[in-house]
Amino acid sequence: MANQNEKIEDVKTQFVEKITDNMNAFGAPTSVGRVLGIIYMNREPMTLDELAAETGMSKTRMSQIVREMIDMNIAERVFKKGVRKDLYQVEEDYYQTFISLFTSTWQRAINRSRNFEQRLTKKMDELRQNQELTKENEQAIDELLAELHDWKEYYDWIRRVTDFFESGEIFKHVPKNKR
Repeated sequence: MANQNEKIEDVKTQFVEKITDNMNAFGAPTSVGRVLGIIYMNREPMTLDELAAETGMSKTRMSQIVREMIDMNIAERVFKKGVRKDLYQVEEDYYQTFISLFTSTWQRAINRSRNFEQRLTKKMDELRQNQELTKENEQAIDELLAELHDWKEYYDWIRRVTDFFESGEIFKHVPKNKR
């Protein structure tokens, strides 16, 4: 019986490692992928203490990783009556985890782009206000403004792709496989 239990645990460990590899391939740190896999294979929420014991990492490090996972929308804190410690769970739907991972990354890029666009637009406006603007410089500014316009269109497309995934519309075009 013990041998059978060991084999089952070995298979679970292999799943955790494959989830870790997949998350890493999608750009998530190995530690995030491993913690996600551990919680996922546990099939119920876990505390920081349980995660620290399972990974061999400190509770402080576990807290950092879980906070990162929450920021990526791939984990959440949950409450269970009678349990005084915070519990953390992950999405059990692989498809939703994929969407959350990518769209949170895309959303951060969109926000950084907006800041960049605002700074650049302000600089371009200041350059245009210069009374000593030569024709050559005016042409260079026009070219940069055209580039900025293309940039904005690109990031608008990324925003629309993000919305497409988050709304679930993607599944109308690329359906999930059914068991």
